[in-house]
Amino acid sequence: MTRITLSARVGADGVLHVPLGTAEANQDVRVTIEPAGGPAKSRQEYLDFIDATAGAWQGDFERPEQGEYEVRDPL
Repeated sequence: MTRITLSARVGADGVLHVPLGTAEANQDVRVTIEPAGGPAKSRQEYLDFIDATAGAWQGDFERPEQGEYEVRDPL
């Protein structure tokens, strides 16, 4: 079997769906779980990140135009 590398998201139900073709059917596979963001940070590394980025936003917060309200036919 050919090696396949893909990125996928585990659903809210905790299930990972990996779509493969019929050529890969009925074969054993090995799955290695690694967070996409790299290795997990320690609590201290997380707190250091928060300290380094706190107050970094420069600018104003603006809400973009919301557009026109959609008029629907009555039920």
